[in-house]
Amino acid sequence: MAATKAGFTDISALPGLTSLWAKSQGDPRICVAVLDGPVDQSHPCFEGANLTRLPTLVSDVASSGLMSGHGTHITSTIFGQHHSSVRGIAPGCRGLIVPVFSDDRRRGSLSQLDLARAINQAVEGGANVINISGGQLSQSGEADPILAKAVKFCNDEGVLIVAAAGNDACRCLHVPAALPAVLAVGAMNAEELPFDFSNWGDIYQTQGILAPGENILGAEPGGGITTKNGTSFAAPIVSGIIALLLSIQLQQGNQPNPHIIRDVILKSALSCNPKELEDCRRFLAGKINIPGAYTLITKGGNNQVPKKSLPAAILPSNESSDSVAEIANQPSEASNFPLEIAANQLLDPSVLPAEVTASQITSTPIQHEGNAMNSASTQVVASGDCGCQTGNVAPAAIAPSNAPASFSLIYALGVVGYDFATEARRDSFKQLMPLVRSDNYEPVEDRNTLPDGVFPIPANPYDARQMAKYLEKNPSEAESLIWTLNLELTPIYAILPQGAYASTVYQRLAEFLQEQVLIETNNDYIERVSIPALITGRTIQLFSGQIVPVVEPINIRGMYGWKINSLIQAVLAQIATETERGKIESSLRNFLSRVYYDLRNLGQTSQERALNFASTNVFQYADILSKILVGKNVVMQLNDINVVRSPFCRKDSDCWDVKLKFFDPENERRANRVLRYTIDVSDIMPVTLGIPRQWDEPGYPV
Repeated sequence: MAATKAGFTDISALPGLTSLWAKSQGDPRICVAVLDGPVDQSHPCFEGANLTRLPTLVSDVASSGLMSGHGTHITSTIFGQHHSSVRGIAPGCRGLIVPVFSDDRRRGSLSQLDLARAINQAVEGGANVINISGGQLSQSGEADPILAKAVKFCNDEGVLIVAAAGNDACRCLHVPAALPAVLAVGAMNAEELPFDFSNWGDIYQTQGILAPGENILGAEPGGGITTKNGTSFAAPIVSGIIALLLSIQLQQGNQPNPHIIRDVILKSALSCNPKELEDCRRFLAGKINIPGAYTLITKGGNNQVPKKSLPAAILPSNESSDSVAEIANQPSEASNFPLEIAANQLLDPSVLPAEVTASQITSTPIQHEGNAMNSASTQVVASGDCGCQTGNVAPAAIAPSNAPASFSLIYALGVVGYDFATEARRDSFKQLMPLVRSDNYEPVEDRNTLPDGVFPIPANPYDARQMAKYLEKNPSEAESLIWTLNLELTPIYAILPQGAYASTVYQRLAEFLQEQVLIETNNDYIERVSIPALITGRTIQLFSGQIVPVVEPINIRGMYGWKINSLIQAVLAQIATETERGKIESSLRNFLSRVYYDLRNLGQTSQERALNFASTNVFQYADILSKILVGKNVVMQLNDINVVRSPFCRKDSDCWDVKLKFFDPENERRANRVLRYTIDVSDIMPVTLGIPRQWDEPGYPV
């Protein structure tokens, strides 16, 4: 392994790395994204490096803070130039700096939702490999559905996520490292044995690799260098090696494929020697083997490995081919054991332990996990030497930045919310809002004239019904609120109308709020809304301390309220029998709930915008939906929704086919019905190309 000298690990001594550098120090066409803390790009080791910082929710300038130190060190491990004091693994590759951890100790962790947002942004920015030296303990290895979708989006787009396995010293898992198609990285010491703190969960036995993680030399903000320990600092070594192997693929005239590289790294891993380590599970799939991986890549490995690495295609190293067995010392002994979660343990006496935090971000500031709180959103923390604590939030502030042109649109679904940003703004509304009647929330003119059983209610700006009534009578006050789009209780965007139509958009948002607070049986009641908008590249801090991106609707085109009851009435009007009406109403409500809850997303990628627009379009095609759902004595149920790039598209457009498949739950042999929309999402307002098509497909045999 890499030798330890002068108090640090000499990465250049890692077997096979110098030979690999002789062939390539990285191709600028290969891009590695680093999702971590802010990076001090003025450090001498980055002079000549091809680095681009993307605008994210973290607007911090690199400082001497904990997360800047974390991000700068990890970035230098990959991109440090060889004329400097820090020699990176792949200095010739292009780098994307995507800050997700803040130096503000009150915001040292992030939600899985925000991690998903950053992953999507890195893919859109052209990343081939994404390094994430952070994670959250997960007993099952499962993640928030939005994060799981972002990871699947990476896999579908041919992008590989390399993630730290975690430093909890237990047979346990972190997400995203445990998610399918991710390459998890554990840490080993100078004796080539797993560090005691490096996690060894069961999933890692087939998708985890060990790399050096002791005394890793790297840059620190301000121009200095330092050493650090942990899986955080092993992960970028693997990311850099993958970038070099992708560069070798390019040299050979092949299409670079990170998933092929992932598979050959796992297949060529050097297995555990039971004589050296009693518990070989700590070795994961094995130690990184650069010569073995290079041999597979250059001597027919491309033909032996699947093009994309779906979970079922990931082979443990004891199932490798003969050519791999010749490279590896011994077959790995991956076994399945029940998961046992141990408490977080201190990784390095000189540093604080990593923490897992959660917060009810819609009502309270993000807090340290030791404080009492309600958990509404999962949090990801950086692995390694960061022990971020949280406290009271800072005043609201908008931080401008420039959003990349290729990633500037959203078409998102959610519910409308509002925020005050500061106590002063909240109190100003409380002073202006009147007492209201308990029966209808109308202003109390004279409390002495109230009928029996009706009483005055004090002004409460957090009561959405009171706010809706107040804005109805004072529409200009809508512009004094920060409007948000929420998934459940979590704000995902701040809506900030600008330009000539700003007043009209504010009015529409107030109308949405008024319709959301109606009783659920009212035909005008809306369960959620659709918002097309531009991502401005700015962020805003809400009263809770949460940072969200600012989006800007151009006008009210495409801003729809989902009036579920009206849609159901429109469909039922075309149904003949009363029996069918009862079944169709149940089927339709089930369909709309599944679209929103099972497929909820950020409306960020092209596929997500196409899916969300197709779901909204259901309200425009009640007649087609009635034909799909109802046949002769049949009421169909939604089976699945698939979004694929459309083979038919106009020039300079971005077209996707959204296929909704329905089945008969009482007869699986009956033909499935398919409804397909072709949607162009190249503009802020998506558009359906042609009319929706429908056809039958064979059912499933019993």
